[in-house]
Amino acid sequence: MKFIISSTSLLKSLQKISGVMSSSNTLPILDDFLFELSEEKSLKITASDLETTISAFVQVDMAEDPGKIAIPARMLLDITKTFPNIPVTFNVDLSSQEVQLLAGEGKYKLIGHNSEEFPQVPQLEDTISVTLNASMLVNAFGKTLFATGNDELRPVMSGVLCEIEQDHMNFVATDAHKLVRYRRNDIKSEKSASFILPKKPLSHLKNIMPDDPETEVKMEYNETNVVFEYDDVTMICRLIDGKYPNYEAVIPTQNPYKLVVNRKNLLDSLRRVAIFGSKSTHQVRFKISGQELVLTAEDIDYSSNAKERLSCNYSGEDIEIGFNSKFMQEMLNTLEAENIDIELSAPNRAGIILPDTNNNEKENILMLIMPVMLTQ
Repeated sequence: MKFIISSTSLLKSLQKISGVMSSSNTLPILDDFLFELSEEKSLKITASDLETTISAFVQVDMAEDPGKIAIPARMLLDITKTFPNIPVTFNVDLSSQEVQLLAGEGKYKLIGHNSEEFPQVPQLEDTISVTLNASMLVNAFGKTLFATGNDELRPVMSGVLCEIEQDHMNFVATDAHKLVRYRRNDIKSEKSASFILPKKPLSHLKNIMPDDPETEVKMEYNETNVVFEYDDVTMICRLIDGKYPNYEAVIPTQNPYKLVVNRKNLLDSLRRVAIFGSKSTHQVRFKISGQELVLTAEDIDYSSNAKERLSCNYSGEDIEIGFNSKFMQEMLNTLEAENIDIELSAPNRAGIILPDTNNNEKENILMLIMPVMLTQ
């Protein structure tokens, strides 16, 4: 097995797929990339952690004797990063599994492993597919992933719920303290479906997928797996098994108190005030009266406190409510609107955060944040 490939093309492909690999694999073969050379001068490179498998296809400049070999990932990545943009020749002896690299004046040798040990990619049956654009997916993942949970006892909440309806599509994430529902009104599907996408592969996809509305992504799914396919990348991952909580039930519908405030001003104030608050509770008190919002935070242990006033538009009775400043900052960072609406009903009920104006009719975003008990 022999091929010549551009070092830049090779590195790009390796970086696209290396993010799914785990640092603590149960199978040693999962520390390798699987290289498969076809007769059509196409090289398929695959990485896996058993739950997720991702492949990148790259054209080679020359190919002889098609074959398959597993090559240690860390060593290959480390050496490829050091190469300038030069052709690299791979000479592979499949009988001894010796891999020889020739690049410029350098000659490097390492031992690969039997490709048969690499896990087989599952073949999906009875699938349904929907075509989405990459920019929309990058946006959807970016708006929801931060709100997923990390509780191992509730694995369903560690992923993003994907709901496909006939006239829209929802992406939902919650950790029981905060919730995000990102809706797209421009997705049409003949069949309704609901499944939970795992966090790790979505985070990786968000990082490597082009934020380009022209790039089409084919999402194919059945009851156990989902496949994302675009350009030269194919990712297949196992869905999280279980029933997602009824998130609609926790979204309050009667919210008589409405606050409109500049998003950036509120975010900047929160960042400053939170520095002086408790590092364990991250509590910031919101006191709203008239057209004024007062933020206060204190840390009794260190005798530190902070207070800031912000002008706002408010309709409703005076209210004092506590929020976790860390969660609130994450939400405000994710939104893009100039002004935001915060809808409230009582100091012990969840608050709803919405963009004040929706410039994109195709999308709709709702965020919910649970209050924290105010300490007197």
